[in-house]
Amino acid sequence: MPPQIAGANPAHPSAVRDENAANASGPLAGFRVLELGSTVAGPFCGRLLADFGASVIKVEAPEGDPVRTMGKRFAGKSLYASSIFRNKQLIALDLRKPEGRDIVRDLAAKCDALIENFRPGTLERWGLGYEALRAINPGLVMVRISGFGQTGPYCQRAGYGVISEAVSGLRHVTGDPDRPPARVAVSMTDYITGLYSAFGATMALLARERTGQGQCIDSALYECAFSFMEPWIPAYEKLGFVATRTGARLPESTPNNLYPTADDGFIHITAMGDAVFRRLAAAMGRLDLVDDARFNAATARSDHHEALDALIAEWTATLTLSELETTLEAHDVPASRIFTMTDIFRDPHYRARNTIVAAPDDDLGSVAMANVAPRLSATPGRVVHGGRRIGQDTRAVLRDLLDYSNDRLDALQAAGVIACEASP
Repeated sequence: MPPQIAGANPAHPSAVRDENAANASGPLAGFRVLELGSTVAGPFCGRLLADFGASVIKVEAPEGDPVRTMGKRFAGKSLYASSIFRNKQLIALDLRKPEGRDIVRDLAAKCDALIENFRPGTLERWGLGYEALRAINPGLVMVRISGFGQTGPYCQRAGYGVISEAVSGLRHVTGDPDRPPARVAVSMTDYITGLYSAFGATMALLARERTGQGQCIDSALYECAFSFMEPWIPAYEKLGFVATRTGARLPESTPNNLYPTADDGFIHITAMGDAVFRRLAAAMGRLDLVDDARFNAATARSDHHEALDALIAEWTATLTLSELETTLEAHDVPASRIFTMTDIFRDPHYRARNTIVAAPDDDLGSVAMANVAPRLSATPGRVVHGGRRIGQDTRAVLRDLLDYSNDRLDALQAAGVIACEASP
């Protein structure tokens, strides 16, 4: 079992009900968000807004969001869903039924923002497009997440995050030069897009404070990933340079690489600045490198990165990982081992800053997850509870927010329009 999470101070689950704003003093407290997004990008966008106080109502299909099938499970529950659905109220609707779409329309009329990631045109066919919803709620901010955007020749292509990552060029520069393009073992492009989308939603809500009008945000997965190709776009336009995979090394930033240790480990060292490189040379006992014409300037070091990396690797291979960390820290050289999750759970810095929190969970007691980032000094975000069960809040939301009677809720449930599960 992992060690106990230090510094966690979870609230009791019974204390976190009313409309489920994660943090009543958070900067987004008072805003209500309807999340129709599924899998990762949309729910991550909603999770970010909920972390900072927005009241987020997540709509799932009665069979559940696909993210519930991803990641590891414990006691029959998706641990991934416990994290990415945290701080939200979860309702279950069948949007294929007209009555389900009517409920979305009713909810949208009472929300400040709506997040969706259906294929472009789907909401329009259901009568739930931006123009239709803004007619009943002019202040609505709609966040539209898709693989290739709402317009253009690719807009109707199916596109998961990793597919859009391939189109963006980001996949081409990931991995080792002698192997096919690799991927990070998380849904990186979905997270990038969710982050941009939450940023866009917040900007649109700020603009609404001045204009009173909402707007539509077009978040394309491939464009959000492409924006991370920033250094290589002008390099191609001006020089015809095509960036490719360089393994652990960051191109044009030398030294900035992974080096072997005497105990068969690895350490990453970053010392591209002149002052930092001088400190690295001192740690190596090789101050002569500072005066070497190949290494005495940052651009020269990048031009001769193979020779310099070889010299550094020769030195690191004579010391253990712990010895290297001690020596480099003493010389104020940025360096680190490659942390595993075991390292992270044991690390004193993670513990001191409560970077991992224990979120109360109705089924599991608590679930470890990343704390809110970034940290705001006056209006910080907060993790109040983990993700709930499918339809756990359906009745509460439709009754309390839309004034649906119990008879109406019973009829909708009997017709398969909604799915409900009473809270324990």
